[in-house]
Amino acid sequence: MKDKLQVAALENGTVIDHIPSELVFRIVDLLGLNNLQSSVTIGYNLQSRKIGRKGIIKVADKFFTDEEISRLSVVAPNVVLNIIRGYDVVEKKTVTMPDELHGIVRCPNPKCICNNEPMQTFFHVINKETRTLKCHYCEKELHV
Repeated sequence: MKDKLQVAALENGTVIDHIPSELVFRIVDLLGLNNLQSSVTIGYNLQSRKIGRKGIIKVADKFFTDEEISRLSVVAPNVVLNIIRGYDVVEKKTVTMPDELHGIVRCPNPKCICNNEPMQTFFHVINKETRTLKCHYCEKELHV
């Protein structure tokens, strides 16, 4: 018996695949997908040979910026983005954490200048494997 698609095909847009199921709705919030005018299809608790259960998000006519992908890397660093054009996958991107994060993570130090002045947070990624960050302003380390 031939496997069937569990979620309808996408003509143009982006598919975020291999999302751990428990992170699907967090990613929807993080990327502001609930505010889009285009179609968003969410698959939750789908079977996956790689991770057991997974989530998938298909976003019609949306191609994510590097900044949006950076946000995604903080929450779910091993997801795959499939860029779709004319129903074909034209590019696959594995999400990796960049060396710096701007305006994505909040500093845990209440006395840090970024928590007390109207400015964007800025973190250096110290270790991508352990997801350790260091605040540029107060040097407080954070594990995400």
